[in-house]
Amino acid sequence: MRNLKLILSYDGAEFSGWQVQPDASTVQGTLASAIGRITGEKVLPQASGRTDAGVHALAQVVTFVTESSVPTENFLRALNDILPAAVRVLEVTEAAAKFHARHSARAKTYRYRIYRAPICPPFLARYVWHFPYPLDEATMECAAELVVGEHDFTSFAAVDPERGREETVSNVRTIFSSKWERNGDEFVYTVSGSGFLHHMVRNLVGTFILVGKGTLVPEDLARILAARNRSAAGATAPAGGLYLINVEY
Repeated sequence: MRNLKLILSYDGAEFSGWQVQPDASTVQGTLASAIGRITGEKVLPQASGRTDAGVHALAQVVTFVTESSVPTENFLRALNDILPAAVRVLEVTEAAAKFHARHSARAKTYRYRIYRAPICPPFLARYVWHFPYPLDEATMECAAELVVGEHDFTSFAAVDPERGREETVSNVRTIFSSKWERNGDEFVYTVSGSGFLHHMVRNLVGTFILVGKGTLVPEDLARILAARNRSAAGATAPAGGLYLINVEY
């Protein structure tokens, strides 16, 4: 048995998220089908975490176990020959038997892109959130720093249907860095942390937008965190602007 580790990049606009679903095109299902064609095995590859419909990944980490003796370099070529253009395998390596894409992860980095110019180019539209309206970007930069550290992020977590009755699962996470930066016509949010809850990054972005509009002030972040209530925070930002950038082990 071999434990193979893949680094995957994909355009999330083409899929109904990572996790396999009946009657829907997903990254996990598409990858599982491609692996099956190569190995003749029925496998369900595991990612570092689920990305939602429309969310992209630059370096998603995936593992699966196989009895196939196909060399890793051949796996790389064969998978990219089979997979649609919206999914590319960047790297295939053999990992230790105990390594798991999700359970072994120690940190993740996400990036959210907001396009600020009056007109968004059509070929960019599904990869950014077009928001040409007035925002106090400097105040948003200050607000972003206030979520750094260990906090209960319940106020920024959507109800996750996959959790079922797991009400005792902790929503405490540690954010290592959180910042907004101007990059030409884009205002970009980059956040790194020990882990992220369902819709957490998009809900943070939606809340920072309220700060930029003046509806909230940076000091409200402490109140929202303490509330531990989803209704205390802002709306969920659109999926298309979000990218999984990196996973650390």
